[in-house]
Amino acid sequence: MLGALVGAFGVACTAPGYRGAARELKIAAGEPGGPYLAFAERLAEQIRQAQPLLRATALTTQASVANLALLAARGTDLALTHADAAEAATTGRTPFSFATQLRALGRIYENYLQVVVRADSPVQRVADLKGRSVSMGAPGSGAALLATRLAAVAELTDLRTRQLRLADAVTALERREVDALVWSGGVPTPAIAELDERVGVRLLPLDDVYPKLRAAHGPVYEQVSVPAGGYRQVRSLPTVGVANLVVCLPDLPDDIAAEVTTVLAERADRLVPQEALGAQFLDVRALIGTAGIPLHPGAAAVYRALHG
Repeated sequence: MLGALVGAFGVACTAPGYRGAARELKIAAGEPGGPYLAFAERLAEQIRQAQPLLRATALTTQASVANLALLAARGTDLALTHADAAEAATTGRTPFSFATQLRALGRIYENYLQVVVRADSPVQRVADLKGRSVSMGAPGSGAALLATRLAAVAELTDLRTRQLRLADAVTALERREVDALVWSGGVPTPAIAELDERVGVRLLPLDDVYPKLRAAHGPVYEQVSVPAGGYRQVRSLPTVGVANLVVCLPDLPDDIAAEVTTVLAERADRLVPQEALGAQFLDVRALIGTAGIPLHPGAAAVYRALHG
């Protein structure tokens, strides 16, 4: 399906490509074991192949919130981010202390909010987490932002929270040091899939808390279904979706923005990790759905050339 879509838009783009001197192009990504870093490494490789003058590299980070802070400090050229974190950054809302203008190059894939418990856990719904120990995501991550919002709307005021990187959270859940971990990413997330193979996991349905998240934070959150088959014991179930974006500052040169966007649009099949369920990942039809973050002019030129 994805390959056919890419082929359908495989015409040469008439938007200007990069014509400057050789330079580094940094992409703030995420932590090992998560989809951000895997995606960014593939994106960097394809950018280098398409335009060797752009020496693209993926940066290991704590993900969305940290990426946006790094972008604002001009420590990176591009950032992968949840749309909710990007919206908060543009308005200066918590966890940000000031507003940052952002421009989007494209919407890359859907993140699924995953509240993960062991298969033998008595916990069946989010409300059952009251009084329990939960890993809320690494500091500076989009997962941590969404987990904090989830706990607030579900009124889980007595949680015993820990902020762990994904690898550490998986270990803690396996050792029963936490009762659940909250993660936001593609399905399957490799580190969680590996835990599922070892001990078995379940995801909690989130249909009861989604309306509260939507009421509190608006349409940046969507009700979606976790794709069946991502984990051994997980069938399709309702959860919360949030778009993932590639963003930059407004002054990123148009030709660089166009070069990166052309890679997103024309090399989509080479950007999807092999283990991913393809339906949730990069779809050329959805690239312009950037959740209220304006397109960069260089990106807009590419999409006009592709779509007419």
